Amino acid sequence: MSEKTGQGEQGGKTWGGRFAEATNALVVKYTESISFDSRLAKHDILGSQAQARMLGKVGLVSPDEAKALVDTLEAIGQEIAQGKMTWREELEDIHTHIEQALIARLGDTGRKLHTGRSRNDQVATAMKLWTREALDRIAGLIRELQRAFLESAEREEGVILPGYTHLQRAQPVLAAHYYLAYVEKLERDHGRLMDCRARLNKLPLGSGALAGSSLPLDREFVARELGFDGLAANSLDVSSDRDFLVEFVSCLALTAVHLGGWAEEWVIWSTTEFGFLKLPDSFCTGSSLMPQKKNPDVLELMRGRTARVVGDLQRLLVLLKGLPLAYNRDLQEDKEAVFDAVDTVSRSLEVAAALVSRTRLNRERIGAGLEEGFLDATTLLEHLVRRGMPMRTAHECVGKLVRLCEERGCKLSELPAECFDGVVPGLAPGVYGQVGAASAVGAFVTIGSTGPERVREQVAAWRGRLFPSA
Repeated sequence: MSEKTGQGEQGGKTWGGRFAEATNALVVKYTESISFDSRLAKHDILGSQAQARMLGKVGLVSPDEAKALVDTLEAIGQEIAQGKMTWREELEDIHTHIEQALIARLGDTGRKLHTGRSRNDQVATAMKLWTREALDRIAGLIRELQRAFLESAEREEGVILPGYTHLQRAQPVLAAHYYLAYVEKLERDHGRLMDCRARLNKLPLGSGALAGSSLPLDREFVARELGFDGLAANSLDVSSDRDFLVEFVSCLALTAVHLGGWAEEWVIWSTTEFGFLKLPDSFCTGSSLMPQKKNPDVLELMRGRTARVVGDLQRLLVLLKGLPLAYNRDLQEDKEAVFDAVDTVSRSLEVAAALVSRTRLNRERIGAGLEEGFLDATTLLEHLVRRGMPMRTAHECVGKLVRLCEERGCKLSELPAECFDGVVPGLAPGVYGQVGAASAVGAFVTIGSTGPERVREQVAAWRGRLFPSA
């Protein structure tokens, strides 16, 4: 998809005047990209229509020719959308299919469309238009998943969960705080996409093959027509620039990692051993042998497909490694990785939002085991610190109290007063108001903590951001 060698226009090519031999059939099959780049049809037509209007504006085609080009491109686009165009390997890519269809209908007027344009800047423009649209769609899906998590936080208000580090019980947290953690992760994902969008939204068209054009092209006009914020400033860079694709897929890879971590968590939480939640039957599958099984296949696939997206990112990085300026045919290989990453993350986000909305916590099961694992130990430590004890001394004292509980087979809240006083003289009075998961959660006060008041503030703030019209 560049200024390539091969057969002339009489064979359906857009190049070839200096070649005496037709393209070998093996080469035709090896170099085609229509099998995957046909999804760029809409965006190639949008770019071509803007090109036609610009050519008419600067006088390189007549007003009537410009209108004919725009209208005929619209008709071709409708036919493609309706599945009426036959893809032909010898036409290589979607761009050639559209141009040849245009020439077949308009003759020499159709041949004028490519004036001042190279396949290189044409492809880059179509890819930017497609990527911008895909990015906006995924940003919207992220917002939908954030809303699902926020609504879960509101629905499970007051529920206390065990929080984990190293997958070992650590401190108690409100369920709402847990759900908001994913809202925050997704907000960073959304922000990265918006940053990526700002960098990619510079128009490549008008840069030519690598050096620009001697024709009086109006690039600013085309940028306005296509909704770009400005112009790509260096024509040599434009031909080879795929940074915007790497950045986009990098954003998608991190989103996929976040989804994979959440999926792993819920796979664990849905086990008999945990039982923190019951997944909807409609999002699970069974076993062909074991009739009792209810498998979290959707979550497992989401976890597994993280590898696909990370692989797509690596594919792009390795593809670009060592390429000299400007265009190289290697860049044809960028599209399948991008398409796959977008398709995978889009579907995962859609499924995740639906699953989060339909899943409820098993409050009874969570509550039954909540006091196990000394979730209140750190809060007791901080109680000692507030009494004036050095932190490291308090850490050692609470560790001794935990060991006493383990020896007696009891919880901190069940430890006799003399045990508290034996470790820290005078601790017993008032200590029972500091222990237990509910007391521990209620003690948190710092901004960003799981303290009830802080969590209510965050829920309200996110409600205002994610449901601004409510």
